[in-house]
Amino acid sequence: MNAKVKAVLDTILDQFLNGNIPELVALSTYPVSILPMNKWSLLNQLVCYITGLNDFRGYKQWLEVKRYVKKGEKATNILVPWIRKDKDEQTNEEKSFLAGFITASVFAVEQTDGEPLDYQKLELPPFPLMDRAKELGVNVAAIPGSYDHYGYYSQTKKVIALASPEEAVFFHEICHLADDKISGIQAGQDPIQEITAELGALALCQIVGLDGSKHFGNHYRYIESYAQKLELTPYCAVLKVLSRTEKILNFLLKEAEHELCSVPQ
Repeated sequence: MNAKVKAVLDTILDQFLNGNIPELVALSTYPVSILPMNKWSLLNQLVCYITGLNDFRGYKQWLEVKRYVKKGEKATNILVPWIRKDKDEQTNEEKSFLAGFITASVFAVEQTDGEPLDYQKLELPPFPLMDRAKELGVNVAAIPGSYDHYGYYSQTKKVIALASPEEAVFFHEICHLADDKISGIQAGQDPIQEITAELGALALCQIVGLDGSKHFGNHYRYIESYAQKLELTPYCAVLKVLSRTEKILNFLLKEAEHELCSVPQ
C-alpha cells in the first residue's frame, strides 16, 4: 500500500504545482434541522459548540422527546434570565422584570438514551474505512445539515459526526482521527491539521473512494484557505504536511486492506 500512497500523493502534488485545478462541485448535505438550542443566545451556543457537539437540551426538554440523561453524565452550564415578578408601587399592577442571570444545566444528545430523534434516523452510505473508524473506538453518525460545517471529529465523545453523505467529508474526519491516534491533535481549526486532513481526504478519494477526483477543486480551495493563514501557497502548504499525511494514510490503510478488498471499484 505504501507505493500506491506515494504515487497518489505525487500526482496530487503535480496538479497543485501546475495549477490544473477543476471547478468547485457542490457538496450535498442532510436536511437542516431546527434544534431547540438554535434559539439560544450566541454566547450559550458557543459554550456548547466548544465541546465539539451540536444538540444540547435541558433535562425536561429531553423528557419531552422521550430521551433520558444517562447516569453519571456531566452537565454543561449555560446562562438563562432570572425573571422576577413584583407589584408596581404606583399602579399596584404585577410586572415582570429581569433580576439577573442564573445557570441552567444542559446535556448533549450523546449523553442521553431513549427514542431516536428524526435526524438520528438518517442513514449513512457504507463508506470505505467505516469499519476502520470503529476499530479505533470511534462511532460514525449522521447529524442534521449545518450552515457552517459538513462534519466534525470529537476527541472527547469519540464520534465522527457527518452532516453530509459525501465520502470526501468522512475521509477528512477520519484523517483527523488517525492524526489524533498517531501524535495527538489540538482542538479547533488548526491550519496545519486542516491542511493535513484535507490532503489525506483527497488522497483517500483516489485510493479507496468511489468519487475519485470529483471534488478535487473543493479540496484545493479548502487547503488554499488555510494556506493563506500560514502565508503559504497551496503547493508549499501540502509539501509541509506531506510526510505527516503519508503516515496517516499508511496508518489507516495498513490495517484495513481486508475491508477494502470488498469495496466495488
